[in-house]
Amino acid sequence: MCGIFGYVGNKNSVDIIFSGLKKLEYRGYDSSGIAVVIDKELQIRRSVGRLCNLKSNLLKSPMSANIGIGHTRWATHGKPSEKNAHPHMDPTKSIVIVHNGIVENYGKLRTELLKCEWEFKSETDTEIIAHLIRRCYKNNLFNAVQKALCKVKGSYALGVLCKYESDKIVCAKQDAPLIIGVGKGENFIASDVTALLPYTRDMIFLEDGDIAEVSAEKIVVKDIKDGIKNREIKNIQWNAAQAEKDGYKHFMLKEIFEQPRAIENTFRGRIYPETGRICIEEAKLKEEDIRSLSNIYIVACGTSYHAGLASKFLFENFTKIPTEVDIASEFRYRTPILNEKTLIIVISQSGETADTLAALKLAKSKSCQTLAVCNVVDSSISREAKYTVYTHCGPEIGVASTKAFTSQLAVLYLLAFDWAYKRGKLTKEKLKEYLKELWEIPLKISKFLKNTESLQTLAKEFMNKKDFLYLGRHVNYPVALEGALKLKEIAYMHAEGYAAGEMKHGPIALIDESIPILAIAVKSEVYKKIVSNIEEVKSRGGSVVVVASESDKEIVTKSDYTIYVPEVDEFISPLMTVIPLQLLAYYIAVFLGCDVDQPRNLAKSVTVE
Repeated sequence: MCGIFGYVGNKNSVDIIFSGLKKLEYRGYDSSGIAVVIDKELQIRRSVGRLCNLKSNLLKSPMSANIGIGHTRWATHGKPSEKNAHPHMDPTKSIVIVHNGIVENYGKLRTELLKCEWEFKSETDTEIIAHLIRRCYKNNLFNAVQKALCKVKGSYALGVLCKYESDKIVCAKQDAPLIIGVGKGENFIASDVTALLPYTRDMIFLEDGDIAEVSAEKIVVKDIKDGIKNREIKNIQWNAAQAEKDGYKHFMLKEIFEQPRAIENTFRGRIYPETGRICIEEAKLKEEDIRSLSNIYIVACGTSYHAGLASKFLFENFTKIPTEVDIASEFRYRTPILNEKTLIIVISQSGETADTLAALKLAKSKSCQTLAVCNVVDSSISREAKYTVYTHCGPEIGVASTKAFTSQLAVLYLLAFDWAYKRGKLTKEKLKEYLKELWEIPLKISKFLKNTESLQTLAKEFMNKKDFLYLGRHVNYPVALEGALKLKEIAYMHAEGYAAGEMKHGPIALIDESIPILAIAVKSEVYKKIVSNIEEVKSRGGSVVVVASESDKEIVTKSDYTIYVPEVDEFISPLMTVIPLQLLAYYIAVFLGCDVDQPRNLAKSVTVE
């Protein structure tokens, strides 16, 4: 949820840490801070709000040191304020820490520490850890962190400095992402790959239970019981330019326009339309295992959940395997019927979503087969799952997910078609047809993206509405949910997505001239049904926007506004129909003056429950 960055080397750590936090601001932006060691004393600068406030603070009261840690916060314990901003110190001002996660036994530990008559300066659970480390400290910071964490229950990514050992950072990970960047004569820690790319591509991905000592020349990784861990240094192929705006006004707009390339990258080396071959080397399920699957559970959150809902239609229609889709936070707290013939597919852009990770661990405990669809290499979920299929869509910086959604769908199409063929439910000729459709999708999206002026005009028309209703049927019902979510996320406009057939069961009571309705009505098996729903809306005075196939010239008689998209097969249409919904939400948010890339109260990766 929050962003951590640390540096040790021979350069000014403050400048490097601030730049790193800028890359991580999408993870949280209600407060920020930096701590360094200068002449064996800890110095801290903290500010409420965006990083520009911290920058002003640093200009008024500059500091320079060769080692430091920084943090940008999304509040969990304690309201956004300077006293709750990280870094946090112990009462003796000897230890300072930054923390991402939640201390579940916070109340019990606080009660115990209050008996020591140590004063707490903040309302956060993080300060508890600083107190614990100081109480355990006996001239060895690494050992003190080990002992302190033995008492902590919960999740954490942790960076720790001590004024008595000013040449090292001690860091630790449990159920929250933390990466070590490996340099020459300098090393780094960060919550995300993108923050490290300007400095190094060589990285160590810490695993749960790891504690590391990081100095300028040396990195030692152990576990909480002092066992040495030989963590491999991975070379990351993303370049720094991929994480920049590249001339676009916002990351979100850049990422919308990157979707043709992102989908191509997801398909590259995996599909061969001419021969009808699909090759997904990471998904190494044996053919007999695929044929013997009794059911599939797809588990995810937010936008990834909508991708899962769309793929349910694919798996059931093509593979004939019963498929359920669950919100990860709900899946954990009911009693799903799972066994060794159940396949759990978890979907997460970051690979660090806390509820999804917990659901995956539950599935493993029930002997299920597990497969992750993920974008970030060596993320927690990708390491936990038996199989991981990466989307290869590159870093997604905008908090509201766009290219991750279409890339996740692209992977799910490949899995559904591949397994359908291997189960004898799809002929080679039909497989070739679908692969050809998929292969042409990036070109069709590019064609649509060449002219978006009509969407900007539409956005100006509807920007001052207070409510919006999205309707879809069959495979495009999840797209309606996703379109509504985008509008809620970035424009703060109340929007609901509905299965159009449910209109008469309640939502139709809302329809009047004040509520615009967006209906997805591309050519499909349920086309006449959705047109009938549109007529129901029109007869009650509703203003209707229709996303339609470009060959459908009759739909203009049913709608007030028509958004034409290139013709695609019904089952593949979500890859196409979601694009105008993303853009419409984006333009409305921009015209309203909203912070598109960093919407209020949201963070990119939800790494706490």
